[in-house]
Amino acid sequence: MSLMSLTAVELGKKIKAKEVTVTEAVTAALDAIEAKEKKVNSFVTVDREGALKRAEEVQKMIDDGTLTGPLAGVPVAIKDNMCTKDLLTTCSSKILYNFKPMYTAEAVENLEKAGAVIIGKTNMDEFAMGSTTETSAYGITRNPWNTEHVPGGSSGGSCAAVAAEEVPFALGSDTGGSIRQPSSFCGVTGIKPTYGTVSRYGLIAYGSSLDQIGPIAKDVTDCATILEAIASYDTKDSISVNRDDLKFTEALVDDVKGMKIGIPKDYLGDGLDPEVKSAILAAADELKKKGAVVEEFDLGLVEYAIPAYYVIACAEASSNLARFDGVKYGYRTKEYTDLHNMYKKSRSEGFGPEVKRRIMLGSFVLSSGYYDAYYLKALRVKALIKKAFDDAFAKYDVILGPAAPTTAPKLGESLSDPIQMYLGDIYTISVNLAGLPGISLPCGMDKNGLPIGLQLIGDCFKEKNIIRAAYSFEKTRNHPRSTIAEEYSNKNTADTNKSAGAQ
Repeated sequence: MSLMSLTAVELGKKIKAKEVTVTEAVTAALDAIEAKEKKVNSFVTVDREGALKRAEEVQKMIDDGTLTGPLAGVPVAIKDNMCTKDLLTTCSSKILYNFKPMYTAEAVENLEKAGAVIIGKTNMDEFAMGSTTETSAYGITRNPWNTEHVPGGSSGGSCAAVAAEEVPFALGSDTGGSIRQPSSFCGVTGIKPTYGTVSRYGLIAYGSSLDQIGPIAKDVTDCATILEAIASYDTKDSISVNRDDLKFTEALVDDVKGMKIGIPKDYLGDGLDPEVKSAILAAADELKKKGAVVEEFDLGLVEYAIPAYYVIACAEASSNLARFDGVKYGYRTKEYTDLHNMYKKSRSEGFGPEVKRRIMLGSFVLSSGYYDAYYLKALRVKALIKKAFDDAFAKYDVILGPAAPTTAPKLGESLSDPIQMYLGDIYTISVNLAGLPGISLPCGMDKNGLPIGLQLIGDCFKEKNIIRAAYSFEKTRNHPRSTIAEEYSNKNTADTNKSAGAQ
Protein backbone atom coordinates (compact mmCIF):
# COMPACT_ATOMS: atom_id res chain seq x y z
CA MET A 1 0.00 0.00 0.00
CA SER A 2 1.23 3.50 -0.92
CA LEU A 3 2.19 5.82 1.93
CA MET A 4 -0.01 8.48 0.26
CA SER A 5 -3.09 6.32 0.82
CA LEU A 6 -2.68 6.92 4.56
CA THR A 7 -4.27 9.86 6.32
CA ALA A 8 -1.97 12.62 7.56
CA VAL A 9 -2.36 11.49 11.18
CA GLU A 10 -1.69 7.83 10.28
CA LEU A 11 1.45 8.78 8.35
CA GLY A 12 2.59 11.02 11.23
CA LYS A 13 2.26 8.05 13.63
CA LYS A 14 4.35 5.82 11.36
CA ILE A 15 7.06 8.48 11.15
CA LYS A 16 7.01 8.94 14.92
CA ALA A 17 7.26 5.17 15.44
CA LYS A 18 10.28 5.13 13.05
CA GLU A 19 8.49 2.74 10.67
CA VAL A 20 8.93 5.34 7.93
CA THR A 21 11.50 8.14 7.56
CA VAL A 22 10.50 11.67 6.60
CA THR A 23 12.55 11.37 3.40
CA GLU A 24 10.63 8.20 2.46
CA ALA A 25 7.30 9.98 3.05
CA VAL A 26 8.36 13.02 1.01
CA THR A 27 9.78 10.85 -1.80
CA ALA A 28 6.50 8.89 -1.91
CA ALA A 29 4.60 12.17 -2.37
CA LEU A 30 6.99 13.41 -5.07
CA ASP A 31 6.76 10.07 -6.92
CA ALA A 32 2.96 10.11 -6.73
CA ILE A 33 2.87 13.66 -8.13
CA GLU A 34 5.20 12.70 -10.95
CA ALA A 35 3.04 9.68 -11.83
CA LYS A 36 -0.35 11.42 -11.72
CA GLU A 37 0.20 15.04 -12.69
CA LYS A 38 -0.25 14.53 -16.43
CA LYS A 39 -3.80 13.36 -15.77
CA VAL A 40 -4.76 15.68 -12.91
CA ASN A 41 -2.62 18.88 -13.06
CA SER A 42 -3.08 19.68 -9.35
CA PHE A 43 0.20 21.58 -8.99
CA VAL A 44 1.59 24.83 -10.35
CA THR A 45 4.97 24.41 -8.61
CA VAL A 46 6.67 21.32 -7.13
CA ASP A 47 9.68 22.07 -4.91
CA ARG A 48 11.49 18.72 -5.07
CA GLU A 49 14.88 19.98 -3.93
CA GLY A 50 13.50 22.15 -1.13
CA ALA A 51 11.19 19.39 0.14
CA LEU A 52 13.95 16.77 0.34
CA LYS A 53 16.28 19.22 2.12
CA ARG A 54 13.52 20.11 4.57
CA ALA A 55 12.80 16.38 5.11
CA GLU A 56 16.33 15.87 6.43
CA GLU A 57 16.02 18.86 8.79
CA VAL A 58 12.67 17.66 10.13
CA GLN A 59 13.97 14.11 10.62
CA LYS A 60 16.79 15.45 12.83
CA MET A 61 14.29 17.44 14.92
CA ILE A 62 12.04 14.38 15.32
CA ASP A 63 15.05 12.25 16.33
CA ASP A 64 16.24 14.73 18.96
CA GLY A 65 12.73 15.21 20.36
CA THR A 66 12.25 18.84 19.22
CA LEU A 67 9.25 17.89 17.05
CA THR A 68 6.67 15.61 18.63
CA GLY A 69 3.38 16.74 17.05
CA PRO A 70 1.05 14.58 14.90
CA LEU A 71 1.99 16.34 11.62
CA ALA A 72 5.79 16.16 12.03
CA GLY A 73 7.34 14.92 8.78
CA VAL A 74 4.04 14.78 6.86
CA PRO A 75 4.11 16.24 3.29
CA VAL A 76 1.63 19.05 2.53
CA ALA A 77 0.55 21.05 -0.52
CA ILE A 78 -0.26 24.76 -0.26
CA LYS A 79 -2.80 26.62 -2.39
CA ASP A 80 -0.97 29.03 -4.66
CA ASN A 81 -2.46 32.20 -3.11
CA MET A 82 -0.51 31.81 0.16
CA CYS A 83 2.92 33.39 0.28
CA THR A 84 5.85 31.03 0.64
CA LYS A 85 9.28 32.63 1.03
CA ASP A 86 11.48 32.20 -2.07
CA LEU A 87 8.95 29.81 -3.64
CA LEU A 88 6.80 30.89 -6.58
CA THR A 89 3.39 32.23 -5.51
CA THR A 90 1.36 33.02 -8.63
CA CYS A 91 -2.34 32.89 -7.66
CA SER A 92 -2.46 30.86 -10.91
CA SER A 93 -2.26 34.16 -12.80
CA LYS A 94 0.02 35.35 -15.57
CA ILE A 95 0.39 38.69 -13.78
CA LEU A 96 2.31 37.00 -10.92
CA TYR A 97 4.18 34.47 -13.08
CA ASN A 98 7.59 35.29 -11.51
CA PHE A 99 6.59 36.39 -7.99
CA LYS A 100 8.67 34.92 -5.14
CA PRO A 101 7.58 36.43 -1.81
CA MET A 102 10.05 37.61 0.82
CA TYR A 103 8.02 36.10 3.66
CA THR A 104 5.75 33.14 4.42
CA ALA A 105 2.05 33.29 5.30
CA GLU A 106 1.33 32.86 9.02
CA ALA A 107 -0.82 29.73 8.55
CA VAL A 108 1.93 28.09 6.46
CA GLU A 109 4.54 29.06 9.06
CA ASN A 110 2.40 27.46 11.75
CA LEU A 111 2.40 24.24 9.70
CA GLU A 112 6.17 24.39 9.34
CA LYS A 113 6.50 24.85 13.11
CA ALA A 114 4.43 21.68 13.46
CA GLY A 115 6.98 19.88 11.26
CA ALA A 116 5.00 19.55 8.02
CA VAL A 117 7.04 19.48 4.80
CA ILE A 118 5.84 21.71 1.92
CA ILE A 119 5.88 19.78 -1.35
CA GLY A 120 4.66 22.54 -3.63
CA LYS A 121 1.88 24.95 -4.60
CA THR A 122 -1.47 23.82 -5.95
CA ASN A 123 -3.43 25.03 -8.94
CA MET A 124 -6.50 27.22 -8.42
CA ASP A 125 -8.93 29.47 -10.21
CA GLU A 126 -7.04 32.67 -11.01
CA PHE A 127 -7.00 34.86 -7.86
CA ALA A 128 -9.52 32.39 -6.36
CA MET A 129 -12.22 33.70 -8.72
CA GLY A 130 -14.13 30.71 -9.96
CA SER A 131 -15.76 27.45 -8.92
CA THR A 132 -14.14 24.97 -11.30
CA THR A 133 -10.31 25.51 -11.42
CA GLU A 134 -10.66 26.16 -15.14
CA THR A 135 -9.65 29.85 -15.03
CA SER A 136 -6.01 29.15 -14.07
CA ALA A 137 -3.32 30.55 -16.37
CA TYR A 138 -1.46 27.23 -15.91
CA GLY A 139 -4.07 24.88 -17.33
CA ILE A 140 -7.18 23.23 -15.93
CA THR A 141 -7.20 20.78 -13.03
CA ARG A 142 -9.19 17.57 -13.55
CA ASN A 143 -11.31 15.62 -11.09
CA PRO A 144 -9.50 12.43 -9.90
CA TRP A 145 -12.82 10.52 -9.91
CA ASN A 146 -13.43 11.27 -13.58
CA THR A 147 -10.96 13.40 -15.52
CA GLU A 148 -13.73 14.63 -17.87
CA HIS A 149 -15.19 16.56 -14.91
CA VAL A 150 -14.06 19.62 -12.94
CA PRO A 151 -12.68 19.30 -9.40
CA GLY A 152 -14.57 22.40 -8.25
CA GLY A 153 -12.87 25.57 -7.10
CA SER A 154 -11.22 27.75 -6.35
CA SER A 155 -9.17 25.31 -4.17
CA GLY A 156 -9.56 22.63 -6.85
CA GLY A 157 -5.83 21.84 -7.03
CA SER A 158 -5.60 21.24 -3.26
CA CYS A 159 -8.71 19.01 -3.21
CA ALA A 160 -7.67 17.07 -6.33
CA ALA A 161 -4.15 16.53 -4.92
CA VAL A 162 -5.63 14.96 -1.75
CA ALA A 163 -8.23 12.91 -3.66
CA ALA A 164 -5.60 11.63 -6.13
CA GLU A 165 -3.39 10.68 -3.13
CA GLU A 166 -0.54 12.92 -4.25
CA VAL A 167 -0.31 14.36 -0.73
CA PRO A 168 -2.04 13.39 2.54
CA PHE A 169 -3.37 16.92 3.12
CA ALA A 170 -3.39 20.46 1.77
CA LEU A 171 -4.33 24.03 2.67
CA GLY A 172 -7.03 25.90 0.79
CA SER A 173 -8.79 29.23 1.17
CA ASP A 174 -12.55 29.84 1.26
CA THR A 175 -14.16 33.13 0.21
CA GLY A 176 -17.57 31.84 -0.90
CA GLY A 177 -17.22 28.05 -0.63
CA SER A 178 -13.79 27.51 -2.19
CA ILE A 179 -12.81 24.78 0.28
CA ARG A 180 -16.20 23.12 0.81
CA GLN A 181 -17.47 22.94 -2.80
CA PRO A 182 -14.34 21.32 -4.33
CA SER A 183 -14.11 19.03 -1.26
CA SER A 184 -17.64 17.91 -2.14
CA PHE A 185 -16.77 17.37 -5.84
CA CYS A 186 -13.54 15.50 -5.05
CA GLY A 187 -14.84 13.33 -2.21
CA VAL A 188 -12.53 14.76 0.48
CA THR A 189 -13.11 16.63 3.74
CA GLY A 190 -12.56 20.39 4.14
CA ILE A 191 -13.21 22.93 6.90
CA LYS A 192 -13.81 26.65 6.55
CA PRO A 193 -13.23 27.99 10.11
CA THR A 194 -14.94 30.96 11.76
CA TYR A 195 -13.76 34.26 10.25
CA GLY A 196 -10.71 35.44 12.21
CA THR A 197 -9.65 32.00 13.51
CA VAL A 198 -6.77 31.46 11.05
CA SER A 199 -4.53 34.41 10.20
CA ARG A 200 -4.92 35.91 6.71
CA TYR A 201 -1.40 37.36 6.86
CA GLY A 202 0.34 36.27 3.67
CA LEU A 203 -2.89 35.20 1.97
CA ILE A 204 -3.19 37.20 -1.27
CA ALA A 205 -6.54 38.87 -0.75
CA TYR A 206 -9.64 38.39 -2.87
CA GLY A 207 -12.53 39.51 -0.62
CA SER A 208 -10.97 40.64 2.65
CA SER A 209 -14.20 40.52 4.70
CA LEU A 210 -14.85 36.93 3.56
CA ASP A 211 -11.46 35.14 3.09
CA GLN A 212 -10.46 32.31 5.42
CA ILE A 213 -7.74 29.64 5.21
CA GLY A 214 -8.65 26.07 6.12
CA PRO A 215 -7.52 22.41 5.91
CA ILE A 216 -8.36 19.82 3.23
CA ALA A 217 -7.73 16.14 4.02
CA LYS A 218 -9.10 12.61 3.77
CA ASP A 219 -11.11 12.63 6.97
CA VAL A 220 -12.44 14.68 9.89
CA THR A 221 -9.65 13.62 12.28
CA ASP A 222 -7.04 15.05 9.91
CA CYS A 223 -8.95 18.29 9.41
CA ALA A 224 -9.38 18.87 13.17
CA THR A 225 -5.68 18.13 13.76
CA ILE A 226 -4.53 20.48 10.97
CA LEU A 227 -6.91 23.25 12.03
CA GLU A 228 -5.48 22.99 15.55
CA ALA A 229 -1.99 23.49 14.07
CA ILE A 230 -2.76 26.49 11.82
CA ALA A 231 -5.18 28.45 14.05
CA SER A 232 -3.53 31.19 16.10
CA TYR A 233 -3.92 34.78 17.21
CA ASP A 234 -1.86 37.04 14.96
CA THR A 235 -1.35 40.76 15.56
CA LYS A 236 -0.36 41.13 11.89
CA ASP A 237 -3.96 40.38 10.89
CA SER A 238 -6.43 43.07 12.01
CA ILE A 239 -9.39 40.67 12.23
CA SER A 240 -7.54 37.87 14.06
CA VAL A 241 -9.44 36.70 17.15
CA ASN A 242 -7.62 35.72 20.34
CA ARG A 243 -9.35 32.42 21.16
CA ASP A 244 -8.65 30.02 24.01
CA ASP A 245 -10.72 27.12 22.60
CA LEU A 246 -8.49 25.88 19.78
CA LYS A 247 -8.22 22.25 20.90
CA PHE A 248 -10.38 21.05 18.02
CA THR A 249 -9.30 17.42 18.36
CA GLU A 250 -11.26 17.27 21.66
CA ALA A 251 -14.41 17.25 19.53
CA LEU A 252 -13.50 13.95 17.82
CA VAL A 253 -16.16 12.08 19.76
CA ASP A 254 -18.66 9.63 18.29
CA ASP A 255 -21.62 11.03 20.18
CA VAL A 256 -24.44 13.26 18.88
CA LYS A 257 -27.07 12.24 21.43
CA GLY A 258 -29.36 15.23 22.07
CA MET A 259 -27.64 17.42 19.47
CA LYS A 260 -30.19 19.62 17.69
CA ILE A 261 -29.72 19.67 13.93
CA GLY A 262 -31.75 21.90 11.60
CA ILE A 263 -32.20 21.40 7.84
CA PRO A 264 -33.25 24.59 6.01
CA LYS A 265 -36.26 23.89 3.76
CA ASP A 266 -34.79 26.52 1.42
CA TYR A 267 -31.79 24.19 0.82
CA LEU A 268 -34.03 21.33 -0.42
CA GLY A 269 -36.01 23.23 -3.07
CA ASP A 270 -35.56 24.01 -6.75
CA GLY A 271 -32.17 23.45 -8.36
CA LEU A 272 -31.08 20.64 -6.03
CA ASP A 273 -30.22 17.40 -7.83
CA PRO A 274 -32.53 14.57 -6.59
CA GLU A 275 -29.55 12.23 -5.99
CA VAL A 276 -27.83 14.89 -3.87
CA LYS A 277 -31.06 15.51 -1.95
CA SER A 278 -31.59 11.84 -1.10
CA ALA A 279 -27.91 11.44 0.00
CA ILE A 280 -28.23 14.50 2.29
CA LEU A 281 -31.49 13.27 3.85
CA ALA A 282 -29.96 9.78 4.28
CA ALA A 283 -27.03 11.39 6.17
CA ALA A 284 -29.53 13.25 8.38
CA ASP A 285 -31.26 9.91 9.12
CA GLU A 286 -27.94 8.37 10.17
CA LEU A 287 -27.39 11.17 12.67
CA LYS A 288 -30.97 10.78 13.87
CA LYS A 289 -30.33 7.04 14.49
CA LYS A 290 -27.37 8.08 16.67
CA GLY A 291 -29.62 10.19 18.87
CA ALA A 292 -29.55 13.64 17.25
CA VAL A 293 -32.78 15.65 17.03
CA VAL A 294 -33.25 16.51 13.34
CA GLU A 295 -35.95 18.79 11.92
CA GLU A 296 -36.59 21.07 8.96
CA PHE A 297 -37.02 24.84 9.37
CA ASP A 298 -37.29 28.04 7.31
CA LEU A 299 -33.97 29.90 7.14
CA GLY A 300 -35.02 32.59 4.66
CA LEU A 301 -32.97 35.07 2.59
CA VAL A 302 -31.18 32.25 0.71
CA GLU A 303 -32.08 33.72 -2.71
CA TYR A 304 -30.43 37.04 -1.74
CA ALA A 305 -27.09 35.50 -0.71
CA ILE A 306 -25.59 35.18 -4.21
CA PRO A 307 -26.33 38.74 -5.44
CA ALA A 308 -25.13 40.20 -2.10
CA TYR A 309 -21.96 38.08 -2.17
CA TYR A 310 -20.99 38.96 -5.74
CA VAL A 311 -21.48 42.68 -5.12
CA ILE A 312 -19.35 42.64 -1.92
CA ALA A 313 -16.68 40.19 -3.18
CA CYS A 314 -16.25 41.97 -6.53
CA ALA A 315 -16.07 45.37 -4.84
CA GLU A 316 -13.33 44.13 -2.51
CA ALA A 317 -11.55 42.38 -5.38
CA SER A 318 -11.44 45.53 -7.50
CA SER A 319 -9.80 47.32 -4.57
CA ASN A 320 -7.43 44.48 -3.60
CA LEU A 321 -6.25 43.79 -7.15
CA ALA A 322 -5.44 47.42 -7.89
CA ARG A 323 -1.91 46.74 -6.51
CA PHE A 324 -1.04 44.46 -9.45
CA ASP A 325 0.10 47.00 -11.99
CA GLY A 326 3.38 45.75 -13.46
CA VAL A 327 5.53 48.33 -11.65
CA LYS A 328 7.33 46.64 -8.73
CA TYR A 329 6.81 42.95 -9.44
CA GLY A 330 4.96 40.52 -11.66
CA TYR A 331 4.11 40.77 -15.33
CA ARG A 332 4.83 43.97 -17.26
CA THR A 333 3.85 44.43 -20.91
CA LYS A 334 6.81 44.58 -23.29
CA GLU A 335 5.64 47.53 -25.39
CA TYR A 336 3.99 50.68 -24.10
CA THR A 337 3.94 54.43 -24.85
CA ASP A 338 3.58 56.04 -21.41
CA LEU A 339 2.90 55.14 -17.77
CA HIS A 340 -0.89 55.04 -18.15
CA ASN A 341 -0.58 52.82 -21.22
CA MET A 342 1.82 50.51 -19.32
CA TYR A 343 -0.68 50.07 -16.47
CA LYS A 344 -3.53 49.45 -18.88
CA LYS A 345 -1.69 46.95 -21.10
CA SER A 346 0.01 45.09 -18.22
CA ARG A 347 -3.32 44.52 -16.47
CA SER A 348 -5.18 43.69 -19.69
CA GLU A 349 -2.58 41.10 -20.70
CA GLY A 350 -1.86 39.82 -17.16
CA PHE A 351 -5.41 39.14 -15.91
CA GLY A 352 -7.72 36.47 -17.33
CA PRO A 353 -11.36 37.09 -18.45
CA GLU A 354 -13.07 36.01 -15.17
CA VAL A 355 -10.81 38.27 -13.06
CA LYS A 356 -11.39 41.21 -15.43
CA ARG A 357 -15.15 40.60 -15.25
CA ARG A 358 -15.13 40.76 -11.44
CA ILE A 359 -12.82 43.79 -11.27
CA MET A 360 -15.16 45.67 -13.64
CA LEU A 361 -18.26 44.61 -11.68
CA GLY A 362 -16.58 45.74 -8.46
CA SER A 363 -15.47 49.07 -9.88
CA PHE A 364 -19.03 49.65 -11.14
CA VAL A 365 -20.75 48.99 -7.78
CA LEU A 366 -18.24 51.23 -5.98
CA SER A 367 -18.57 54.10 -8.46
CA SER A 368 -20.29 57.36 -7.67
CA GLY A 369 -24.07 57.08 -7.95
CA TYR A 370 -24.11 53.29 -7.63
CA TYR A 371 -22.41 52.81 -4.24
CA ASP A 372 -25.66 53.26 -2.25
CA ALA A 373 -27.81 51.33 -4.73
CA TYR A 374 -25.59 48.26 -4.80
CA TYR A 375 -22.68 48.05 -2.34
CA LEU A 376 -24.43 49.58 0.67
CA LYS A 377 -27.56 47.54 0.00
CA ALA A 378 -25.48 44.34 -0.23
CA LEU A 379 -23.89 45.10 3.17
CA ARG A 380 -27.39 45.49 4.67
CA VAL A 381 -28.43 42.14 3.19
CA LYS A 382 -25.25 40.61 4.66
CA ALA A 383 -26.31 41.85 8.12
CA LEU A 384 -29.81 40.37 7.64
CA ILE A 385 -28.33 36.99 6.61
CA LYS A 386 -26.19 37.00 9.76
CA LYS A 387 -29.32 37.74 11.84
CA ALA A 388 -31.22 34.86 10.17
CA PHE A 389 -28.40 32.49 11.15
CA ASP A 390 -28.28 33.92 14.70
CA ASP A 391 -32.01 33.17 15.04
CA ALA A 392 -31.47 29.64 13.71
CA PHE A 393 -28.57 28.96 16.10
CA ALA A 394 -30.70 30.07 19.05
CA LYS A 395 -32.59 26.84 18.38
CA TYR A 396 -30.07 24.49 16.67
CA ASP A 397 -26.49 23.37 17.38
CA VAL A 398 -25.74 22.53 13.75
CA ILE A 399 -27.32 23.29 10.37
CA LEU A 400 -27.19 20.45 7.83
CA GLY A 401 -27.48 20.68 4.06
CA PRO A 402 -25.74 20.04 0.73
CA ALA A 403 -22.35 21.57 -0.07
CA ALA A 404 -23.34 21.99 -3.73
CA PRO A 405 -26.60 21.56 -5.69
CA THR A 406 -25.09 18.97 -8.05
CA THR A 407 -22.08 16.70 -8.34
CA ALA A 408 -19.06 17.85 -10.39
CA PRO A 409 -20.10 19.17 -13.84
CA LYS A 410 -18.20 18.29 -17.00
CA LEU A 411 -15.23 20.42 -18.08
CA GLY A 412 -16.33 23.51 -20.05
CA GLU A 413 -19.99 23.42 -18.98
CA SER A 414 -19.72 26.06 -16.24
CA LEU A 415 -17.52 28.52 -18.11
CA SER A 416 -20.03 28.68 -20.94
CA ASP A 417 -22.67 29.84 -18.43
CA PRO A 418 -21.12 32.03 -15.67
CA ILE A 419 -24.49 32.59 -13.95
CA GLN A 420 -24.93 28.84 -13.58
CA MET A 421 -21.38 28.66 -12.16
CA TYR A 422 -22.20 31.37 -9.62
CA LEU A 423 -25.40 29.52 -8.60
CA GLY A 424 -23.27 26.47 -7.80
CA ASP A 425 -22.16 28.28 -4.63
CA ILE A 426 -25.69 28.91 -3.36
CA TYR A 427 -25.32 26.73 -0.22
CA THR A 428 -21.83 27.85 0.76
CA ILE A 429 -21.84 31.61 0.24
CA SER A 430 -24.11 32.52 3.19
CA VAL A 431 -21.61 30.90 5.58
CA ASN A 432 -18.91 33.37 4.46
CA LEU A 433 -21.27 36.35 4.57
CA ALA A 434 -22.12 35.48 8.18
CA GLY A 435 -18.50 34.57 9.13
CA LEU A 436 -19.54 31.07 10.29
CA PRO A 437 -17.60 27.77 10.33
CA GLY A 438 -18.59 25.03 7.86
CA ILE A 439 -17.36 21.55 6.96
CA SER A 440 -17.91 19.44 3.85
CA LEU A 441 -17.45 15.67 3.93
CA PRO A 442 -18.39 12.79 1.59
CA CYS A 443 -21.85 11.31 2.11
CA GLY A 444 -22.48 9.23 -1.01
CA MET A 445 -22.02 8.79 -4.76
CA ASP A 446 -24.25 9.60 -7.72
CA LYS A 447 -25.13 7.14 -10.51
CA ASN A 448 -22.04 8.29 -12.48
CA GLY A 449 -19.68 7.44 -9.61
CA LEU A 450 -19.05 11.06 -8.57
CA PRO A 451 -18.92 12.05 -4.88
CA ILE A 452 -21.68 13.93 -3.06
CA GLY A 453 -20.73 16.28 -0.22
CA LEU A 454 -22.58 16.92 3.05
CA GLN A 455 -22.23 20.40 4.56
CA LEU A 456 -22.51 21.04 8.31
CA ILE A 457 -22.64 24.66 9.50
CA GLY A 458 -22.00 25.86 13.06
CA ASP A 459 -22.45 29.09 14.97
CA CYS A 460 -19.48 31.49 15.26
CA PHE A 461 -16.57 29.89 17.16
CA LYS A 462 -18.49 26.60 17.46
CA GLU A 463 -16.27 24.49 15.17
CA LYS A 464 -16.35 21.73 17.77
CA ASN A 465 -20.08 21.18 17.14
CA ILE A 466 -19.61 20.58 13.41
CA ILE A 467 -16.47 18.48 13.97
CA ARG A 468 -18.37 16.26 16.45
CA ALA A 469 -21.36 15.84 14.13
CA ALA A 470 -19.11 15.23 11.09
CA TYR A 471 -16.97 12.69 12.99
CA SER A 472 -20.08 10.82 14.16
CA PHE A 473 -21.50 10.66 10.64
CA GLU A 474 -18.15 9.61 9.17
CA LYS A 475 -18.13 6.59 11.47
CA THR A 476 -21.25 5.27 9.71
CA ARG A 477 -19.66 4.72 6.29
CA ASN A 478 -16.52 3.83 4.38
CA HIS A 479 -15.66 6.13 1.52
CA PRO A 480 -14.02 4.62 -1.56
CA ARG A 481 -10.77 5.88 -3.15
CA SER A 482 -10.77 7.97 -6.32
CA THR A 483 -10.28 6.36 -9.72
CA ILE A 484 -6.82 7.92 -10.16
CA ALA A 485 -5.72 6.75 -6.69
CA GLU A 486 -6.93 3.21 -7.41
CA GLU A 487 -5.25 3.12 -10.85
CA TYR A 488 -1.90 4.13 -9.39
CA SER A 489 -2.24 1.66 -6.52
CA ASN A 490 -3.08 -1.21 -8.91
CA LYS A 491 -0.17 -0.28 -11.20
CA ASN A 492 2.23 -0.25 -8.24
CA THR A 493 0.97 -3.66 -7.10
CA ALA A 494 1.36 -5.05 -10.64
CA ASP A 495 4.89 -3.61 -10.91
CA THR A 496 5.85 -5.10 -7.53
CA ASN A 497 4.49 -8.53 -8.48
CA LYS A 498 6.27 -8.34 -11.83
CA SER A 499 9.66 -7.55 -10.28
CA ALA A 500 9.15 -10.26 -7.62
CA GLY A 501 8.38 -12.78 -10.41
CA ALA A 502 11.50 -11.75 -12.31
CA GLN A 503 13.62 -12.48 -9.25
